[in-house]
Amino acid sequence: MNSKKPGFNTICTHLGEIKDEQFKGAVSPIYLSTSYAFEDVDVKRYPRYFNTPNQEALCKKIAALEKGESSLIFGSGMAAISTTLFAFLQKGDHIVLQRTLYGGTANLVNEEFEKYGIEFSYVDSQGIEGFKEKIKPNTKVIYIETPSNPLLTLTDIKAVADIAKQNDIVTMIDNTFASPVNQNPITLGIDIVLHSATKYLGGHSDILAGAVVATEAHIDKIFQVAKNFGGSLSDFTVWMLERSIKTLGIRVKRQNKTALKLAKWLKKHDDIAAVYYPGLSSHPDHELAKKQMKGFGGMLSFELKNGLDASTFQKELKLIKSSMSLAGVESTILSPHLTSHALLSEDERQLQGINDGLLRFSVGIEEKEDLVYDILQALEKTKKLVLEHNI
Repeated sequence: MNSKKPGFNTICTHLGEIKDEQFKGAVSPIYLSTSYAFEDVDVKRYPRYFNTPNQEALCKKIAALEKGESSLIFGSGMAAISTTLFAFLQKGDHIVLQRTLYGGTANLVNEEFEKYGIEFSYVDSQGIEGFKEKIKPNTKVIYIETPSNPLLTLTDIKAVADIAKQNDIVTMIDNTFASPVNQNPITLGIDIVLHSATKYLGGHSDILAGAVVATEAHIDKIFQVAKNFGGSLSDFTVWMLERSIKTLGIRVKRQNKTALKLAKWLKKHDDIAAVYYPGLSSHPDHELAKKQMKGFGGMLSFELKNGLDASTFQKELKLIKSSMSLAGVESTILSPHLTSHALLSEDERQLQGINDGLLRFSVGIEEKEDLVYDILQALEKTKKLVLEHNI
C-alpha cells in the first residue's frame, strides 16, 4: 500500500519544518548565522546562496504547495520576478507579456529591457489568439498573470502553456492573486510560478518576500543569476514566512467565502457602478475561473457611481484600511492609479482599463456583516459631502 500524500493544510503546517532536536520545540528553530563551516561539510552554506537551513526548509514547503520540484525565495516579489526573467532572457531575445500586469512588472519591462537589448510585445487581449500573433522566432518567454491586478481578468493558463510548448517557449505566471490554495499553474502546464510572498503566503502585512517554483533544472538556472543579483532573504523573515504559511489554507478559504458574498452584495448596490470578481456569474471569465481555479480568491475591485469620489469614500472607512498592499488578515482598499499602477503613464493605465475611480479591495478575515456596515456608513457620508458641496 502506498503511503498517503499529505493534504494541503498538513503541508502548510508540517512539510519543510526544521525539527528542534535539542529542546523538542513545536516550531522550527531560527538559524541566524551568516557564517558557516566550509571544511568537512556536505553543503557550504552562505545566505546569498539561498541555502541556509531555514531557507532550504521553507523552499521545500513552497514547492510542495505549488506542486513543483523545487523553489527559491527572495527578498521581494520583484526580486523574484526580475531575477527569473533575466535568467531566461538575454540580448536579442523576445518576450510576450499580457497587457494587464502588476505595475511593477510592467515598469521593469518598459524601463529596463531595452537597455539590455531584450525585445518585448504586449498582448492586449487575454485570448490565446493574441498570444499566437505576438510570437516571433526569437521569442523565449511568455509571461502571464491571472487573475490580473487590479481588474481580475483571467487568462487561459492551459491554452497558453500548450501554445508555448509547441514553440519551445518557457512560460511564467504571477500566481500571487490566486495563491496556491486557489490555483496550481504547474498542473496546467506552466513552467515557472512566481509569487509576491509578501501577499497571501505571508498574509499578515509584516514581511517582504518573493518566491519562484519550477523544475530543479529551471531553479538551478535561476539560482545561477540569483547568487549574483543578491536578492536573498534574511533568515528571520524566512522563519516568519514559514510561520505564516501554516495558516495559508485556512485564511484564504475564509477570504474566498467572504469576497464572493461581498461581490454579490456590491453588485446589487445602487451606489456601485461596476464590480470585478471572477466568482460572479456576470464576470466575462467566470466559466474559465470555474475551470482552472479551485476558489475565486479574496481580491475584488469596484467603481462608485453617482459622482461619488473614491478618495473621499476611502477616508470615511473606519474598519477597512486604506493601505498600499493586499492579502493580509485585515481588509484593505486602495486606488490603483495612485499605488500599484502609479508608475505607468495615464495612457498605459487606460489601455488596461484602470480609471481613477477604480478601487481594489483586499478582503480580510473579518465578519462579512462588519465589512458591509463599514462600506454603507462610508457611502452615506460620501453622499452627504457631495450633497453639501452641491448646495
